[in-house]
Amino acid sequence: MSVPGAVLRSFPLLNSLEPESLSQLANAALERTVAKREVVLQKGATAQHLCFLAEGRLQGVDFTVDGREVGIYFLDPGDYFGELAVIDGREQPEFIVSVARSRVIYIPRQIIRPMLFCDPQIAEQVGTRLAKRLRDSTNQRKILGMTNPLQRIAAQLAQLSQRTAHPSQAAPATPQTVRTEKQSMHARVIVNAPTHQELAIMINLSRETVTRAFQVLQARGLVIREGNNLVIQKPEQMTEVAAGKATLSKEADDQGR
Repeated sequence: MSVPGAVLRSFPLLNSLEPESLSQLANAALERTVAKREVVLQKGATAQHLCFLAEGRLQGVDFTVDGREVGIYFLDPGDYFGELAVIDGREQPEFIVSVARSRVIYIPRQIIRPMLFCDPQIAEQVGTRLAKRLRDSTNQRKILGMTNPLQRIAAQLAQLSQRTAHPSQAAPATPQTVRTEKQSMHARVIVNAPTHQELAIMINLSRETVTRAFQVLQARGLVIREGNNLVIQKPEQMTEVAAGKATLSKEADDQGR
C-alpha cells in the first residue's frame, strides 16, 4: 500500500519536492510498524531503502570486539536514516534498533537516490546532515576519552541538550520544580530523554554508574525529571563539570565512580 503524499511532505528532507516527484515516491513507499528492541536496519546489509521515522524513536548501535553494545546516536520523528549505504552502495555501517514502538517508512533506493543528487535543496540538507554526524562523532570520541564517569555523563547530557533541546518554559511547571526566573530563562530541556541504560551504552558505563551520577546531579539541582523530559536547570555549570572546570564536591565525584 502506498504512503500518502502528505505524510512524505511532512518530512523536512522531502518538503521541497515538486508534486510529481513526491507522488512518485508516495506510490513506491512502504510503511511498517516495528516493536520495541526490533532491528530496523541490519549492519552489513546491502542498501535497499532510504528510511524515514514517522513515529517513535530509534537508536544507531554497534558492538565492540568484546561484544559490548555501544549507542551511537538517536533518531526522532522526522529523521531519515540509512543514507550512507544508499549514497555509496556499500554495506549499512551500524544497526538501527527501535527503543520504542515506531512507524518507519521505506523508500526504494533506486527511486530516491537520483533525487538526493539532483535536487539542490535535498543535496544541501544531506550534506549538512552528514557534516553534523561527523562532528557529533568527533565529540562522542572526546566524551569516551574522559576518565571521570560524572564528567563523561555531564558532557553527554550537554551534547544531547545542544542537539534536541528547546527552551525550558515549554515544559509544564510543577510545585516540585520551582525555579527562579533567571534559571528558567537559561535552563534547557532534553525532550524524551534517554533512559539510564541508553545513556550507559552511549558512554561505555554501567547503568548503575549512570543512576548514581544522576542522583548526584539531581541532589545538586543541576537536573530534574519532568515526565519523559530531562530539564538541565544549570547548563553553564553542567558544561563546566563536563569540561573538568568544576566538581560537585569530592563526595559527588566518588559516587560517580
